[in-house]
Amino acid sequence: MKYILLFFGIVIVLISCKKAAVIETVDEKDWYLGGSQTFFDQSGGAYSNTFNGLTAAQELIHGVGDKLFESSFVSSPSPINPGLGPIFNAVSCVSCHPSDGRNISPKEGDNIHNLLLRISVPGENEHGGPIAVPNFGLQFQPRAIAGMNSEGNVSVTYTYLQGNFDDGELYELRQPTFTILNSYMSFPSDAMISPRLSRPVFGLGLLEAIPEWALLANQDLFDSNGDGISGKANSVWNVKDQKMSIGRFGWKAGSPTLLQQVGFAFSEDIGLTNFLFPIENNLYNQNLGVQKEISDSLIYSLTFYLKTLGVPAKRNVNDSEVIRGKQLFSEASCVKCHVPKQKTAVNVAFKSISNQTIYPYTDLLLHDMGAGLADNRTEYLADGSEWRTPPLWGIGLTEVVNGHSNFLHDGRARNLTEAILWHGGEAINAKLYFKKLNVKDRAALIKFLKSL
Repeated sequence: MKYILLFFGIVIVLISCKKAAVIETVDEKDWYLGGSQTFFDQSGGAYSNTFNGLTAAQELIHGVGDKLFESSFVSSPSPINPGLGPIFNAVSCVSCHPSDGRNISPKEGDNIHNLLLRISVPGENEHGGPIAVPNFGLQFQPRAIAGMNSEGNVSVTYTYLQGNFDDGELYELRQPTFTILNSYMSFPSDAMISPRLSRPVFGLGLLEAIPEWALLANQDLFDSNGDGISGKANSVWNVKDQKMSIGRFGWKAGSPTLLQQVGFAFSEDIGLTNFLFPIENNLYNQNLGVQKEISDSLIYSLTFYLKTLGVPAKRNVNDSEVIRGKQLFSEASCVKCHVPKQKTAVNVAFKSISNQTIYPYTDLLLHDMGAGLADNRTEYLADGSEWRTPPLWGIGLTEVVNGHSNFLHDGRARNLTEAILWHGGEAINAKLYFKKLNVKDRAALIKFLKSL
């Protein structure tokens, strides 16, 4: 009798343990998208939290960068913030990245200033990168300082496409067409145009800290496992180190480091020459010599500011609908590109980003997204239909922080559902899976995304 009771006791314990394992579907770490640099902030400032654990000196540098990020520049000569232009896209960083977030898509008929156009002509330069458009450069600048002409104007029109989910519910997508108008000289007919809407700038230091081997480990160049997904790392020119490096930043992973991303933005977006990009943008490509309109220390301060912006925490982790949406996100194979978990390298010199388990939901690799999203412009190894997987952390707070829900590289998607429905290429099966879901499950998947 004693052994029988012992047997049933063991069975009950095993059943109880198994039941607990089934119920325990929430990982406590799910809250901490940015590891130790996660902030439980759901306000309009959710993207603007300073890293934990900074020294007093580091906090000072972060503050200098913060001030610079919000500063407006003016044309020279000026005692404060000189050097703007002569042609440019914006007068400040914050005008493109409001509250450290993303800009809103342009309205039809607007003279576009909240979105920029990368441009190039067919071919590759000496490093395998894009070739500048003669007399226009690598970026179209529709603004100019007083007394100067800009390169022209940009307008957008939208075509509306109708479709339906498998259960019959209708949806509508909008497809933009960007047109260069009133250019100061004839714009080449073979030039390639790629519209780019700004992205949020938080968590970038953590993304930069992911080791190269971890990114390369997710490559599957020849789709050896037959799942239709073959991500690849971009290989781009590192201006400072004068060598090829893995690209991490930008819509096509065209920049290898935050420092280079900052230097290029100052040069192309605002017209401020710097130690990385010392040649002035100007009409007719006149040789104005090597210049440096912003100091090295300010470039590094702004880079450090971007490197030390924390990540908002995940929300509603225990919500049953969010849990269901997370399961569907995985079953749809979205996690094969939007890889949930990464780990940063050990960095004894900067403990704030060292050895952190983070959940950015990206592999930082290039993927073919199909003809619908193609810009048909190459950028190093990225072809005309390939884009870097954007991180999804913080995406659910876009409306709170920036007051809109425009997504994708040109802002065409007006909500997360439309963003999914534009997926093609390597993501076509994930989109078809989403289209087959019933109303309740589609809502659950979207609610999961909004929890990030």
